[in-house]
Amino acid sequence: MNAIETVLPGLYIIEPKVFGDARGFFMESWNQQAFDRAIGQPVSFVQDNHSRSAKGVLRGLHYQLQQPQGKLVRVIQGSVLDVSVDLRKSSATFGQHLAVELSEANKRQLWIPEGFAHGFLVLSEFADFAYKTTSYYHPDSERCLLWNDKKLAIEWPQSDVLVSDKDSQGKAFDADGEYYP
Repeated sequence: MNAIETVLPGLYIIEPKVFGDARGFFMESWNQQAFDRAIGQPVSFVQDNHSRSAKGVLRGLHYQLQQPQGKLVRVIQGSVLDVSVDLRKSSATFGQHLAVELSEANKRQLWIPEGFAHGFLVLSEFADFAYKTTSYYHPDSERCLLWNDKKLAIEWPQSDVLVSDKDSQGKAFDADGEYYP
């Protein structure tokens, strides 16, 4: 496994070792020891999630305030533009984001530590998106940033997206908002 540190401290692109031939491929999608070593700290996951979304579906930008979740995300089928926003007020990169394509072809994963909002846009006809979380889903502490907030300046590759009612009512980013210390 190769862990690539990004411009946002603590956020890593994870490239698993893939062994392929004419029959197909094999990869180890999860290894506790290798992962902890790659990111330099022990992480414990409590929940796995899997969603399928059609082309043009945008989910996010979600975060849980009182019960923050670290997430290890990947695409099993299809491709997405995956976006993470640093909401740690003490961070030098507070309010900045990273966008990276995750796909079945590149097999990359993204480690998003606690303190980030997260969302993705489906680029392919559909995408199967899987992720592990460090904390259980807790609806009462869930928050949502507006996906197209001008202050965040995320360059989504399309503006005609399909969002849920909840996501369409996300809050605008404000430096004095309800975020992490």
